[in-house]
Amino acid sequence: MLTNRRPRTHPGRLIVLFLLLTAGSFPAAAATSWFVRVDGGDASQCTGQSDAPYPGSGIQRVCAWNHPFMALPPGGPARIQGGDTLYIGAGSYRMGLGAPGTGSCYANWSWDCHMVAVPSGPSEAQKTRILGAGHDAGCPNAPELWGTERGQMVLNLQGSSQVEVACLEITDRDSCIEQHCHGGNCPGEVDACKRDGPPFGDWAGTGIKASDSSHVLLRDINIHGMAVRGIHSGRLHDWTSERLTLRANGWVGWDGDIGADSSCSGDMIFRELEIAWNGCGERYPTGEIFGCWAQQTGGFGDGMGNATTCGNWMFEDSFVHHNTSDGLDLLYLDEEATITIRRSRFEGNAGN
Repeated sequence: MLTNRRPRTHPGRLIVLFLLLTAGSFPAAAATSWFVRVDGGDASQCTGQSDAPYPGSGIQRVCAWNHPFMALPPGGPARIQGGDTLYIGAGSYRMGLGAPGTGSCYANWSWDCHMVAVPSGPSEAQKTRILGAGHDAGCPNAPELWGTERGQMVLNLQGSSQVEVACLEITDRDSCIEQHCHGGNCPGEVDACKRDGPPFGDWAGTGIKASDSSHVLLRDINIHGMAVRGIHSGRLHDWTSERLTLRANGWVGWDGDIGADSSCSGDMIFRELEIAWNGCGERYPTGEIFGCWAQQTGGFGDGMGNATTCGNWMFEDSFVHHNTSDGLDLLYLDEEATITIRRSRFEGNAGN
């Protein structure tokens, strides 16, 4: 039977059709630039959205923050979003208990007083960026982030993807090595780091912790003198470093073993990498190397040591030297993994 009724419409279907037809026509999410400088203000005093000092009075002034913890506060949430850029000005920044923005930290659990993880960027084309002063001019004098009071880490990339970090010096200000010689007779009169109660001192365990992280670029990063590790990582995918230095970290330079499943994948690229004197202490503030130890005395000492892993590992124009155990320990790569080494030098390591 013929009828004059109009066909029924389905609003939900029309919305889906509209989204399909317009996919890709919307611009990327707007990104915000944030600024940190030593003469900035806290998060109530400054908005963080201008590279200007705090004028000395008022709240929510258009000026820079005074510390990276204003952007990435211990315990979170982050005040920056994925895809934003955080510019860190010249100077030194205490990273741990006692730094600006650590009012929620506790002395008895000071190892947990570290920045929240850097938010992931929305895409490879729009990475979240943490950029030190001079990042675009050869990084002549990188801002210093120095760990203190037994902090677990300085820079947190756990679960952080689509991220770029450039032009930073990461260290601490104590000459100790954590659990050095396990209380025995230590070579070079190295002190084991204080662990029995606060205050613990100006030391921190690890420079960068990273896991479940992909499409990360590190540029001009110098990690030295940490009490345990330069980098502690696992389950990485497509990481690139350019001019990364791991020097005189007390146990290991790059520790690629975070437990049961640490395997990396994709392209793991290292250009102009220097890994040196890991398994040794570094005197503060002179930088003198001393108190080297290895597995024979209870330490470790690898420049880079990985657990079972996959991935395509490439090292170009790199210098790996004077580590107290293996320079590069890639013994546990699985059958699908590859290693490529070009124009690189290995010297004075006590192993591979």
